[in-house]
Amino acid sequence: MGIQGMELFAIGVVIILFMAVLKQFGILEPMSSFEDDSSDSDLELSTVRHQPEGLDQLQTQTKFTRKELQSLYRGFKNECPSGLVDEETFKTIYSQFFPQGDATTYAHFLFNAFDIDRNGSIHFEDFVIGLSVLLRGSVTEKLNWAFNLYDINKDGYITKEEMLAIMKSIYDMMGRYTYPCVRDEAPSEHVDKFFQKMDKNRDGVVTIEEFIETCQKDENIMNSMQLFENVI
Repeated sequence: MGIQGMELFAIGVVIILFMAVLKQFGILEPMSSFEDDSSDSDLELSTVRHQPEGLDQLQTQTKFTRKELQSLYRGFKNECPSGLVDEETFKTIYSQFFPQGDATTYAHFLFNAFDIDRNGSIHFEDFVIGLSVLLRGSVTEKLNWAFNLYDINKDGYITKEEMLAIMKSIYDMMGRYTYPCVRDEAPSEHVDKFFQKMDKNRDGVVTIEEFIETCQKDENIMNSMQLFENVI
């Protein structure tokens, strides 16, 4: 994977990879493997520290069916009995998936993108709402989510430094094991070019409007959005 591929890897929020990680660690099971279980139908367990919203409310907040939500929750609670995923657990999962690289920083960025209320843990609601956007959302909704990933300090803008931080975190995680090998200076060079393309008014930051407009005009990025369809 060259640096162009790494860019799409980041723009696409690596959802295919993320789903593979979830499946490997038992957080996400195939939808067909679970029957409708009335004991889980209200998504409440007395043993969990965090009890998620009921199915009816989550159905209105996501684009998943009742049965899909039950399946997702079954896998989530099996791996996370407390009902919460903290950042260290997230980092451990990615570190095991990329033992030859350093996935710590990328896992941190992705964790923050899922941690909607910024409380240092991912609830089932955070998890399933994020998946709904990435797997069932419109292109604009997916790009909004990707923008949030790049907007590290959540001030509503992407700086070149933030874009470079995301790109370097991907490079640290897997870049040195790509073929052909990516030069150390390649991420910085590529971010310079791509940021200039996005920053339409040359004010040194990329707005959500500039981000979406640029991505929608990029055929490769739009094609990458289609990879998210029918994952589950």
